[in-house]
Amino acid sequence: MNTQTPANFLATSTLGAGVLLSSSTPAEASGGATAGKYTTIPIAKRRYYGRVQQAVHEYLELGPLLIKGDLANPVIEKFFDPNGIVVVEAKRKDVNGQCTKKGNDCRGYEVRDSRWNDMKASMYLLGNAFRINQTKAPDNLPTVQAAKVFFTKVNAMEKRISKNDKSAIQYYADSLDVLDKYLDLVELPPIDSGHYEQEFSTLVGEAARIT
Repeated sequence: MNTQTPANFLATSTLGAGVLLSSSTPAEASGGATAGKYTTIPIAKRRYYGRVQQAVHEYLELGPLLIKGDLANPVIEKFFDPNGIVVVEAKRKDVNGQCTKKGNDCRGYEVRDSRWNDMKASMYLLGNAFRINQTKAPDNLPTVQAAKVFFTKVNAMEKRISKNDKSAIQYYADSLDVLDKYLDLVELPPIDSGHYEQEFSTLVGEAARIT
C-alpha cells in the first residue's frame, strides 16, 4: 500500500472475514422512507456513496491539523459542529405556485447537523446494504461491525479534542486503519488512493458507481 494520504498517515487496509457481495444482493434498508423494505446494493450506493465519500474527504483533512496539535482549528470544530452542514435544504411549500399555509408563510426550513453525525448515519446505512440474506442482523455484518469500531475510535478522539488532549492524534491514526477496512468492504477506494482529495456531491441518486 502506498504511504501518501491526505492525512499523511500510514494506513494498512485489511480485509476481514466478510465477503464482498454481488451487486444484485437484496438488502434491508434502515430508517427513513425505506424502513421495513428491501433494496439493492446499487440503490444503497446511489443514496449513500456521495455522503460517505464527502465525509471521508473532510475527515482526512483533519489529519494535518491534528499532527500540528492545532486541536482548536475551525476545520476540526466544524466537522463535529451540530450546525456545521445543511443535511436537508429548505424548500418552499407552495401548492401549484400558491401559498395555502396559515399566515401565508410557505418558507421551508433547512435541517442542519454535523458532518460527523451524517458520516455515522450514511456509513451505517451503506454498510447495512452489504448482506448475504435478508434475515441477518445488522450487528452481524462485517461492514456494520467495522463502522461501529470506527465510530468508537472517533468518539474517543472527539472527547480528547474537546479537552485539548494531544493523545487525540493516536485515536485518529488508529481510526484510519478501521476506516480503510470499512471502505474495502463497501467497495470504495482506500484512503491513500488519492480519490478523496476531491469534493463529492451528497445528492441522492447521482451515481451508483465511483466517479
